[in-house]
Amino acid sequence: MESRRPRPQAKEEGPAGRGSRQEGERPVWQQRVARDKDVEKSPLIPSEITPEDLDMGARVQLKTLTAENAEMTARHLAMVSLLIDQDPELAHKHAQAAARRAGRLAIVHETLGITAYKTEDFALALRELLTHRRLTGSNDQLPLIVDSERGMGRPEKALEAIAGIDRAKLPVGVRINLAIVVSGARLDLGQAKQAKQELEIPELSPKTVYPQSPLLFRSYAEVLRELGQDADEWERLADRAQQALDNADGEVFELFEEIVIPSSEQMEASKQAKVDKAKRFLDKRGSAGDSQRARRDGDKPFRKRPEGDRPERPYRPKTDSDSAAGERPRRPYSPDSGGKPERKFPDRGGRSGGNFSDRSKPGGGFKPRGNRGQSR
Repeated sequence: MESRRPRPQAKEEGPAGRGSRQEGERPVWQQRVARDKDVEKSPLIPSEITPEDLDMGARVQLKTLTAENAEMTARHLAMVSLLIDQDPELAHKHAQAAARRAGRLAIVHETLGITAYKTEDFALALRELLTHRRLTGSNDQLPLIVDSERGMGRPEKALEAIAGIDRAKLPVGVRINLAIVVSGARLDLGQAKQAKQELEIPELSPKTVYPQSPLLFRSYAEVLRELGQDADEWERLADRAQQALDNADGEVFELFEEIVIPSSEQMEASKQAKVDKAKRFLDKRGSAGDSQRARRDGDKPFRKRPEGDRPERPYRPKTDSDSAAGERPRRPYSPDSGGKPERKFPDRGGRSGGNFSDRSKPGGGFKPRGNRGQSR
């Protein structure tokens, strides 16, 4: 029985020198991009929300993005500003969607930190707000940083966060909020007297009411109760301050420009009125053109000469003497010049004079360049 020859192996794909691959395996550039299915999709945005709904100062910071990316990021940030008080959870989702699109911008870090603080995700809030502070050098969100440290159960680090900060240079609202959260950190450490001192700032006065005054007065009343003192007066001041702020706001009226859309009959009447006006103008201009021409700036008025002012000249036929007197005398022609006039040239420095026609002959009137103007 004859032995069979071994079956030839399948030819390897690709040119020699490349590594072999197993059947069914794709190269890296053909493989699909792995997507994290745990990442939540971006929340929907109503079509009425446009990038113009975002504050101009925030939109300016999005100029480094592409047009499409900047538009979607601005719309997500606009949704955050609309929902931050009513629905903090949904506002936080919009902030996360903006962070996935423009995670390197300071305004996005700030927004995500604020929404994380609202949803009590203090670790994320602390990370994002510290990043915003490092990028911008601003201390506007310092109260939230301190309170986030408190929320994580670290009042000592909350006090360390304000080390070296000149509170006098902070805006009024930031200074009041910072005094409130630092006082709370002191209470967490059991330091009621120091907490009272933290709240005793120039803005703790019933004579001037700030937007943060009601919370400041209530915080001071709480510290007084911790010290066993009467706090009813400050509670009443807090209520009066809140009432004053509510009355100061008053009613808010939104003014809309009233747009009147004309009917078809009104539009036709308007067009006919314009046509009649144009016809009247042309008729008036045509009648004025019969008496005087259209004037331009700087032109003198044209006055038509009245008839009969200047007598007409009588007709006189031409005579031979008139035609002879008006003709220009002709130049005399030489018969040898072939019908062309002779042109005489003066003698210059030994050059041969004579006719222009003689100079065109070989050797006639011309000398070599080196001997020009010399006689031998």
